Amino acid sequence: MFTSCFIDVSVLLLHIKFICTATQSDRGYMQRWEVVQRTLNGSQFYTYSICNVEEREQDNWLRTTFIQRHPLASRVFVELKFIVRDCNSFDGASLICKETFNLYTSESDADVGTTFRKSQFKKVATIAPDEITGKNEMHINTETRVVDGLSRKGFYLAFQDIGACIALLSVRVFYKTCPGTVQNLATFPETVAGAENQPLTEVSGVCVDNAASEELPRIYCTEEGKWAVQVGQCQCKPGYEEVKDTCQECRPGSFKAEASSDACEPCPANTDTLEHGAVLCACKDGFFRAPTDPSTGPCSGPPSAPRDLSAVPQPSVGRLILSWTPPEDTGGRNDITYSVECQRCDGVVCHPCGERVRYEPASMKLTEARVSVSELEAHLNYTFIVEAHSGVSHFSHHKNPLIFSTLSLDPPQITTMRLVGRTSTSLALSWDVSPRPRPQLNIRYKLTYHKKDDNLDKTTYTVLTLDKNSAQIKDLAPGTAYLFRVQALGSDDNSEGSRMEEHFETLTEGTEQNPCTSFTSFMQIVGWVVGGPLKGNLKRNSHTRQGPEDTYFSTPEQLKPLKTYVDPHTYEDPNVAVLKFATEIHPSHITKQKVIGAGEFGEVYRGILKAPGRKEVAVAIKTLKPGYTEKQRQDFLSEASIMGQFSHQNIIRLEGVVTKFKHAMIVTEYMENGALDRYLRDHDGEISSFQLVGMLRGIAAGMKYLSDMSYVHRDLAARNILVNNNMECKVSDFGLSRVLEDDPEGTYTTSGGKIPIRWTAPEAIAYRKFTSASDVWSFGIVMWEVMAFGERPYWDMSNHEVMKAINEAFRLPAPMDCPSAVYQLMLQCWLQDRAKRPRFGDIVSLLDKLLRSPESLKTIADFDPRVSIRLPSTSGSDGSPFRSVSEWLESIKMSQYSENFTCAGIVTMEQVLQMKTEDIKNIGVRLPGHLKRIAYSILGLKDQTSTLSVFAV
Repeated sequence: MFTSCFIDVSVLLLHIKFICTATQSDRGYMQRWEVVQRTLNGSQFYTYSICNVEEREQDNWLRTTFIQRHPLASRVFVELKFIVRDCNSFDGASLICKETFNLYTSESDADVGTTFRKSQFKKVATIAPDEITGKNEMHINTETRVVDGLSRKGFYLAFQDIGACIALLSVRVFYKTCPGTVQNLATFPETVAGAENQPLTEVSGVCVDNAASEELPRIYCTEEGKWAVQVGQCQCKPGYEEVKDTCQECRPGSFKAEASSDACEPCPANTDTLEHGAVLCACKDGFFRAPTDPSTGPCSGPPSAPRDLSAVPQPSVGRLILSWTPPEDTGGRNDITYSVECQRCDGVVCHPCGERVRYEPASMKLTEARVSVSELEAHLNYTFIVEAHSGVSHFSHHKNPLIFSTLSLDPPQITTMRLVGRTSTSLALSWDVSPRPRPQLNIRYKLTYHKKDDNLDKTTYTVLTLDKNSAQIKDLAPGTAYLFRVQALGSDDNSEGSRMEEHFETLTEGTEQNPCTSFTSFMQIVGWVVGGPLKGNLKRNSHTRQGPEDTYFSTPEQLKPLKTYVDPHTYEDPNVAVLKFATEIHPSHITKQKVIGAGEFGEVYRGILKAPGRKEVAVAIKTLKPGYTEKQRQDFLSEASIMGQFSHQNIIRLEGVVTKFKHAMIVTEYMENGALDRYLRDHDGEISSFQLVGMLRGIAAGMKYLSDMSYVHRDLAARNILVNNNMECKVSDFGLSRVLEDDPEGTYTTSGGKIPIRWTAPEAIAYRKFTSASDVWSFGIVMWEVMAFGERPYWDMSNHEVMKAINEAFRLPAPMDCPSAVYQLMLQCWLQDRAKRPRFGDIVSLLDKLLRSPESLKTIADFDPRVSIRLPSTSGSDGSPFRSVSEWLESIKMSQYSENFTCAGIVTMEQVLQMKTEDIKNIGVRLPGHLKRIAYSILGLKDQTSTLSVFAV
C-alpha cells in the first residue's frame, strides 16, 4: 500500500511551492526554471521547465517547500514524470547540450523558508530519460527513486539542471505501508514498511472477540508493504466457531469443548443442549456417562438384566456351573461385566454364602457369561443373583435371580487324611471332606485299619464308625506301620462315598518327641492343620549373612544366593553403576500417555515402550524435573542401579533408563492397580482371605529373593507394594532416604536420618540395626495391613505412643476375620528377640501350606471390635456424642453409605441404635467386611459386649 504526500499531478504547483534559484558564474547570471502552461491531447497542464542548452556550465536549481515526514517512514519514494528534449534537435548546440538532470535531498527539523544552501543537499540520483522528445513528438518518462535513512522531522527535494532541456510534469513523494488486516482471527494494524536495512517489521496482533491464542499472534511487514509469515494462531474459544474472520456461538444442538479451529459438532448420541455457545452436551434423561468416559462422547444407558440363567449341578464334588445369556440391551456400551452373589438358604431364611464358597474365575468383574461355584454344601438350597454391570450401571440395578437347590443325599468325599500327633502306642488322625457337611446333618464316617505288613490271609481289621472327621487310635504296637482307610457314609449308613487310604507309623519306644523352640512348635501346629507334620527339622545354625546380622531359624541351603547385591554407592562414579546394572533406552522408543503420580524428583507417567525387535509394553515412567542438581540426578538414578540387579516375578521389573539425554527417566513395568494399601481400601471386604494370603505369599517370595541377595529393604510397607491386574503383588521403592523425606508423618528422626516408625523393628529404631530380621518385622506389619484392608497400623496413635506400646510388649490385635494361623505368623514376626523371628524362606513355606489347604483358613482369630478396629464406644473423637448419622459413618470410614441410611429414613443416632444385622443388609450394605464394621460400631455405641452374637455375620 502507498501513502502519498502529493496526489494531484496537474496542480502540483498548489501542493509544492517550488523556489527557483540559479548560481552565478563568471559568464553571468543563468536562466531560472519557469512555470509553463502546456496543452496535451486537448488538456492544459503546468510544468516546470528549463531549456538553456546554448550556454555552458549551467547550474540551475529547483527546490520544494518543506515536506513533513511520518515518524515511522524512514524510507520514501520519489516518482518523477518529465520530458527531455533531444539535443540533436537543436542546431549547433549538441556539443554542450545535456539530456540528464540530478535529484538531491536535504533533511531538517524545521522549515527554513526561502533560505537555500547548496552545501546542505546530497545527491540521490542522476535522472536519465528512457525516451527523449524530438521536434515532432513528445515522450513522457516516469522514474522512481528511493530516499532512504530519513530520521529528522522533514526534508526538501531539489532538482539540478546542468544544461538540459527539461519539462518536469509531476513529483509524487510517498512511503509504503502494510494495510490493516484480519488473518487467522487476529487483527493487525496498518504498519509502515521498514527501510532497506530492516526488510521485515514484526507486528503484534490482537485476537478477535471470543478467540484466544496460546502465544501472542505476530506477523511481519515486508519493505514492499506486503504481509509475510504469521506466528501464533488465534482459535475460537470453547462454545464458539469461526465464521468469516469472527467467532460466533455454537447453535443449540451443537457444542465445542476446546479452543480450536474446528467447527461446532452436533451433540453425540443420547445428549442435547438448548443453549447457544454450549461447551458440552448434557445426557438425556435415563442416560449417563461413566467416570472414565470422555465428556465429549455419547451417553449410554445401564444394561438390562442377564437372560436365561441356568445351572448344572455337580453335587458329587460340591460344584455348580452357572451360565446365562448376555443382556438384550447393553445400553450402547461394550464394557459389560457380571457379578454373582450367592445366598445360602435354610428353610425360609437366607444368609450370604460367605468367603468359603469359591468362584472360578471370580465372583465379580466376569467378562464371560459363565462361572463355576465350588465348596458348596450338600442338602442346602442356594440362591444365585447374577447382575450385569457397565460403566454406568451404578445408576441402576437389574437383577435376575434363580433359586437352585442342591438336595443330593450323596455322602461327601474324603479329600485328604493326615497325622496330627503320635506316640509309641497311639496315632491321632484327621481328614478333610468336600463338600463340607452341615453340622446338623450328622455325617458319619467308617474308619478301618490294620498293620501294614500283615499277611493278607491273617490280617485283623478294626472297623470304627465315627461322628466326626478325626480319631485317636490307642493300644497300638510301638514302631509299627498301620494302613488306614476312611469313608463317608450316607444318611442311611449304607451309601458310601469315595475312600481315602494312608499309612502311618507309631514311634519307637524311648523316642517320644520333645518340645522345640517357640517358632518350631508353632510351625508344627500349623503343619498339622494344613497337611501333616513339616518335613525336615528347623535348627539354629551358625551361618551369618554379610553385614551386622545375627543368626535366626532357617536351613543352610536357603542362605545360598545366586548372586549378591552390590551397593551402587560404592562406585566412585555413580554413572558407571547405572550403565552396569540398567539398560539404556532411547527416548524415541518411549511414549508418555498420562500423569499417574508425582514424587520428589518429578512426575510419573503411564506410557508405552516400543523397543526395536520387542513387543509394545505398558510401562511406568519416572521423570526428573527440570532444574535438578547433579546430586539429585545421581540419587534419582541410584534406584535404577538397585532395581537393575533384581530379577524376580514379585519384584518390580526395571525396563531401562534414559541417562544420555537432557531429561533423565527410569522406566519400569506398569502395575495397573497401583499401591497395595490404596487398592485394599478401595476393595474393602471384597477379597477373600484365601486371596489375601495369596497376595502375602507373593510379597514374601519377593522378600525372600532380596534377603537371599543380602539386600535389606528398610521400608517394607503396603504403600511400597504394587499390584497388577492379576492381583499379583510386587515389592517396589528402593530409595528409602528420599521416600521418607517426603513422609514426615510416618517417620521419626534419629541420629542417622529418618525411619518409618510404624513399620520398623524396635532394634532398628533404637540402634539403627537394619537386617533381614527387621524386614521380617515390617512384613508382619504388612500382613496386618493386608488382612485389615489397608487400615493404618496403630491407627491414630502418635509415633512416640507406638514406640512406648511396643516396648511394653503391646502388639497389634488380630484384624476382623483374620485366620488364626495368619495372625499367629504375625506375632512370630513381631518377637522382640530378632533371632527367634522366622526367615522369609520359612514364611513362604508356611503360606504355601496354608494355600494348599484352604480349610486351615477357616479358624478365625479372636477379635475385639473395640481394640481391633478402634471403634468409638459412645462418642466422636472429641468425647462428645455424635451429632448426626453422617458424622458417625465418617468416623468409621463408611461415609459411602450415608445416602443408604438417609433413603431408608434413618436420620438420627437413636434410630441407628435400634438396628439389627438384617436392617443393615436391607438398606444395601452387602459387603461382609462393611456389614461387620457397621454392626460392630453399633455394638460399641450400645456398649453391650455380652450381645456380640447378635451381630455375628
